[in-house]
Amino acid sequence: MKKEDFYYLGKIVKTSGYKGNLVFFFDVDDISHYQDLEAVFIDIAGNLIPFAIRSIAFTKGAQAFVSLMDIHSQDEAEALAGCSLYLPVSYLPELSGKNFYFHEIIGFEVMDETLGALGPVSGVMDQTSQPVLIIVRDRKEILVPASDEIIMKIDRKARKIFVKTPEGLVDLYL
Repeated sequence: MKKEDFYYLGKIVKTSGYKGNLVFFFDVDDISHYQDLEAVFIDIAGNLIPFAIRSIAFTKGAQAFVSLMDIHSQDEAEALAGCSLYLPVSYLPELSGKNFYFHEIIGFEVMDETLGALGPVSGVMDQTSQPVLIIVRDRKEILVPASDEIIMKIDRKARKIFVKTPEGLVDLYL
């Protein structure tokens, strides 16, 4: 069980009450996919530990009150506050078209409509207002916004992303 086989789901924000309940924050686009969540992996000191969920009640936004099977006291719950939550990548619903998961496209070859092959995706920067593909070509990074206007098509079978970059964007990096 390697951490690469999991994706970040969110974090444990705080405890709730005195019986060991927790408040989870889900860092996801569609919270409805997690309504019937039965278990979660919690990152404790760098190890992903599975915990069965006794009950989960979603509140406003992306938070939920959660009771875990093996957590029965406030002290046990407090030890988990601040920990990150993970699920196996296999739990993710399959995407199609131009929609993708960041981890899914690592290694995909980026093909520009005008310039041809730009290089493979080495990562996705998502701390900006929109995600940015990090492409490596001749030991240089090329940053391309991952927007619907630029990404024309994703061929998952061929592991290629077809883009139409604005004129001069790629030249900035080469």
